[in-house]
Amino acid sequence: MSSSSITVLYFAQVAEITQLRQESWDLSAPMRVADWLDQVVARYAALAPMQSRLKVAVNQYHVNHDAMINPGDEVAVFEPVTGG
Repeated sequence: MSSSSITVLYFAQVAEITQLRQESWDLSAPMRVADWLDQVVARYAALAPMQSRLKVAVNQYHVNHDAMINPGDEVAVFEPVTGG
């Protein structure tokens, strides 16, 4: 992976909607998670209804939507899940 890109992992329903489990995104400068999610929804419009509840992990750590994504990071996108 280039230092001017991020690896994006999609899980569960998000993967079903994007029809991808993983892809690389160009990212040459740090970006807030919320702003990046806007770009994800612009690319995959079917995610729009769930945008506010999407969860994100950066480098395997759960982060809030105010956190920063940096070039070279691994970013995972998923819906919240509950266990029984």
